[in-house]
Amino acid sequence: QVQLVESGGGLVQAGGSLRLSCAASGRTFSRYAMGWFRQAPGMEREFVAGISGSGGSTYYADSVKGRFTISRDNAKNTVYLQMNSLKPEDTAVYYCAAGVLVSSSLLGQYWGQGTQVTVSS
Repeated sequence: QVQLVESGGGLVQAGGSLRLSCAASGRTFSRYAMGWFRQAPGMEREFVAGISGSGGSTYYADSVKGRFTISRDNAKNTVYLQMNSLKPEDTAVYYCAAGVLVSSSLLGQYWGQGTQVTVSS
């Protein structure tokens, strides 16, 4: 069992930056690929970024490539999402997930509760 707790969301102006963190419980953190998803009001949840257990491979949705960076610190059981050049369309609830990388995305087995990111224009 893995428990995930996100933090770092908030309100930011367009063009600004935020860093999300996701702290995981358990001693098997490095065995899981990790990822970030987001869900805007009235929209389906979508994949944003994923990272392999070792951190050696990363994957991004086309909409965030070049602006967002996913990383992990296995010693701290934490995964991060650095978000730069934020746009109003990035507004969503962001979820952290632990699971398996599949076809450059993530099949989530465990999910956090989500953190709100709001980008004002």
